[in-house]
Amino acid sequence: MKKIIRTENAPAAIGPYSQAVEVKGTLYISGQVAINPETGKVVEGGITEQTEQVMKNIGAILNAAGYDFSNVVKSTCLLSDMANFAAMNAVYGKYYPENPPARAAFAVKDLPLGVLVEIETIAVR
Repeated sequence: MKKIIRTENAPAAIGPYSQAVEVKGTLYISGQVAINPETGKVVEGGITEQTEQVMKNIGAILNAAGYDFSNVVKSTCLLSDMANFAAMNAVYGKYYPENPPARAAFAVKDLPLGVLVEIETIAVR
């Protein structure tokens, strides 16, 4: 049985999808972008500020479902430009100081709302 996870502490879905879905102890978090849930707007700044907001959004969803960053087993990072990889990686790494999850990172043509980064996440209890 799937359980829909929703929190006000992360941006609301802007389409026909859930913030996250939990199935049998596995949490699938939809790609998060740099929207501040308090303002509903993309945060100002560059890749560092945007990645920080993305990770905060992921953390809020993990927390709402009773998970934390230590439960994350896989991330997929989508970047508007691979030139931003090192800066994104510096912020991302702060959230996984030990035993980081498996990860893939890709440059894509465009991301929603013109953001620089989007990260989807899978966590397991």
